[in-house]
Amino acid sequence: MIDHISIPVRELKTSARFYDALLKPLGMTRVREAPKAVGYGKTYPEFWLNERPQLKPQPEDSGLHICLRAADVAAVDAFHAAALSAGAKSDGGPGKRPQYSRAYYAAFIRDWDGNRIEAVTFLRD
Repeated sequence: MIDHISIPVRELKTSARFYDALLKPLGMTRVREAPKAVGYGKTYPEFWLNERPQLKPQPEDSGLHICLRAADVAAVDAFHAAALSAGAKSDGGPGKRPQYSRAYYAAFIRDWDGNRIEAVTFLRD
């Protein structure tokens, strides 16, 4: 239903390097670049970074939350590890989330601009 989504970042080049590492475990790479934007995806841009130099970091209570699908538990774990090693803040380490479903396994991070990004996979019995 959703074709693509974009998030604002203050420094495009720095954020793009961060998202290169963060999105790689999810099978996403840079597929389009423009002077003020970078698009990531598997075959077409599904996730965009848009440069907004005057942006103030998103407050933790902003409600902004983007969830990306991971192929498996290892990809969720790698997503979280890549984010932390690049300087992001954990907003919920990798693990089961039974409050959502028995099969829900996810990790949450906040990037330097306060954007809350989640990776999720669904466990099989």
